[in-house]
Amino acid sequence: METPISFGTDGWRATLDEFTAPRVRMVGQAVADYLREVEDREGGTVAVGYDARETSRGFAEELCRVLAANGFDALVPERDCPTPLAVWAIADRDLAGALVVSASHNPPNYNGVKFFPHDAAPALPEVTDEIMARIGEPRALEEADHGSVEEVDFLEPYAEHVFDLVDPDLDGLTVVYDAMHGSGRGYTDELLERAGADVERLRCDRDPEFGDTNPEPSAENLRGLVEAVEEGDADLGIANDGDADRIALVTPERGFLDENLFFAATYDYLLEDASASESSSGERSESDGDSGPAVRTVSTTFLIDRIAEAHGEDVIETAVGYKWVAEAMGDHDALIGGEESGGFSIRGHNREKDGVLMAVLAAQVESERSYDDRVDALLDQFGEVHQHKVSVDCPDDRKADVLVDLEAALPEEVAGERVDDVNATDGFKILLEDGSWLLVRPSGTEPKMRVYAEATSEARVDALLEAGRELVEPLV
Repeated sequence: METPISFGTDGWRATLDEFTAPRVRMVGQAVADYLREVEDREGGTVAVGYDARETSRGFAEELCRVLAANGFDALVPERDCPTPLAVWAIADRDLAGALVVSASHNPPNYNGVKFFPHDAAPALPEVTDEIMARIGEPRALEEADHGSVEEVDFLEPYAEHVFDLVDPDLDGLTVVYDAMHGSGRGYTDELLERAGADVERLRCDRDPEFGDTNPEPSAENLRGLVEAVEEGDADLGIANDGDADRIALVTPERGFLDENLFFAATYDYLLEDASASESSSGERSESDGDSGPAVRTVSTTFLIDRIAEAHGEDVIETAVGYKWVAEAMGDHDALIGGEESGGFSIRGHNREKDGVLMAVLAAQVESERSYDDRVDALLDQFGEVHQHKVSVDCPDDRKADVLVDLEAALPEEVAGERVDDVNATDGFKILLEDGSWLLVRPSGTEPKMRVYAEATSEARVDALLEAGRELVEPLV
């Protein structure tokens, strides 16, 4: 029996035995019905992107057929492209929305589809609920008011926007770029070169099997990039995941740079850049407006808060999931928004995580002062920060009960430190008197409970994670 189609944290994903052409057409029809009945965008235009997987182009063509049969025009790239480029096309071309065929960092036996509405931000539950309510049995395509399908170039308008926003000057910078055989190849490396960087390429050929490695830019999967940076003369290593909406960095001194530290150093750079733009009188002109709050998820480091406070700014905390980050960025006119899994965007861009934009920005940051130096300075100023997470297997249908039971079992002390407060934004984040924290929440993509911890030492993090595991495992 097939698992029902369900839009989770980042669209609908499934293995290829369930992610089939008839079911993809059902999703395309539900999106067409939603755009016509709820958004009143009948006859509009929809971008249809796709990643480097063997099946993705064919599924994208199925979506185009359904959209055209419903009177919508479809714009599709000539080749696989990063998800952020299809999303930027919404804003650039005033489209009704975008559909992207991608399973992101999942193994090659998966595929998926994401929908982005007219605001070029991740679809919130009220949108995906409307779409899921319209998913029914496959329908015969009726082509009375047939729309068109056109292949277009998503790169050039996007490149112009990114260069206007970041204004990169990368002359003299050497970057090793690892596409992980995904859709960032020919896009991220191309923009870095156009900005003046010398680019060395790793895994920049298309391989639908991703070299038998999930296209997940984790420390374990980026050993080749770390080796290339540490043993060569590169200033920086940059990697994207399979559809290039996330970023990972490698530096000469640290190797794989924890995403929390990348977030912190990049936010600090943006705030410094805003300060530098102030007039000599100390007054900020109306045209500057470059400072601002940060948005982070509950699983992201408190180092962001310390940096914000030092600059007189605020931090907005959200549940895990970039859609919540994006919503808060819009509500609070945030300077940057991000999450510890490597998804980020900045003010002036659409509110969807973008590993291509952030690669250009990261290279510009590095060209002015190295990430190694920046992180050293931040840790000297604010203290050491260490974070890690583990997973506990938990069937999806047990997650809600586990949270109910966990609320009743919350301790007064964790790993020898008294509990100061509990944040229930997403699961339970237990704040301890020494400034460390433990977070337990259900995964939105796997049958697991996630346990996160942050403290001032690796040993303390390990102790917190063990305490968290002991707290959760009896409840599963």
